[in-house]
Amino acid sequence: MKISIIGSGMVGSTTALRVLEDRTATSLVLVDVVEGLAKAVALDLCQSAPLRGHSIDVVGGSDYGPTEGSDLVVITAGVPRKPGQSRADLLGTNAEIVAGVASQVAHRSPDAVVIVVSNPLDEMTTLTWKVTGFSPERVVGMAGELDTSRYRYFVAEAAGVHPSEVDAIVLGSHGETMVPLPRLTTVRGRPLDEVLTADRIAEIVERTRNGGAEIVRLLPRGSAWMAPSASIADMVAAVVRDERRVVPACAYLRGEYGVTDVYLGVPVRLGRDGVVEIVDLGLDPDELASLHRAAETVRSRVALLDETLPESDADASDASDGLEALRVESRVRRAVTQVLWERGSADPEEIEALTRRVLERMKGG
Repeated sequence: MKISIIGSGMVGSTTALRVLEDRTATSLVLVDVVEGLAKAVALDLCQSAPLRGHSIDVVGGSDYGPTEGSDLVVITAGVPRKPGQSRADLLGTNAEIVAGVASQVAHRSPDAVVIVVSNPLDEMTTLTWKVTGFSPERVVGMAGELDTSRYRYFVAEAAGVHPSEVDAIVLGSHGETMVPLPRLTTVRGRPLDEVLTADRIAEIVERTRNGGAEIVRLLPRGSAWMAPSASIADMVAAVVRDERRVVPACAYLRGEYGVTDVYLGVPVRLGRDGVVEIVDLGLDPDELASLHRAAETVRSRVALLDETLPESDADASDASDGLEALRVESRVRRAVTQVLWERGSADPEEIEALTRRVLERMKGG
């Protein structure tokens, strides 16, 4: 299978390494806008072949030409978070980058399955789907795999067991409205609330929501790449091998879980053609309500994204205004979050409501 990875930063290059060592590609193409970067990564990977034993053809460069006819495309391109930034802060900047990538994918590889990794994940997955014009089943976002892996590790650490002994899943948006599910979490087959206290579980849920930010704060620059690339590689394997196993991923909902026309993190069966099925876990009312709140947060941000997508050449000049609106919204959200944190409260619903009020006042002058 021919796989192209767009973006050769830490996430993209580490994903390429995992794909090579998993033997999931017959041909691997790396693309990055930074001149020489993708070519250097490809050369470095090729020089590991005598030691690691892979014999996969690897090509790298800034030209999309070699990606022609890819079966699977992974989009990692975009600007990583900086300390103090939320994923939503990247909305305006990364929308421009991802839209350009998606256009190239649609032109060069019209039959590909696309895995989106760029942040903010749910919105960039939506944008990729709209720009490519692909069926929603063939455009899926990587978030739930990563969030679930972090959650399982934190639970295992607290319970003193190996992560493989923790069964769990995280749904919702990739950010402050993600929805870990303690009720469905087990440790060595035992319900989580029989193993850990309610307070400890609440701490783990919150730490999971801020798992990426914790790493960003510790790094001198950039964001996480080891766990993200492992999550991508797991999804790549499910597609390439047509495994049709259940993985948490950002998928397009058409009424499942009471949500319509939104990309959101849910359990899906993933196979050669992308999303084969969305799996119903039987959530309770509180869990459903949390998932619905996450869906509405994504929907509101996607509404801003829609303003950046010109329907015709005559509308193209309006795109920059839409992107500026995204940047303003990101700056306001960041400021609101900081203020609420300083006051000792940063509830996602409160952040969303206050951000909307500030933006409405700004519009009204």
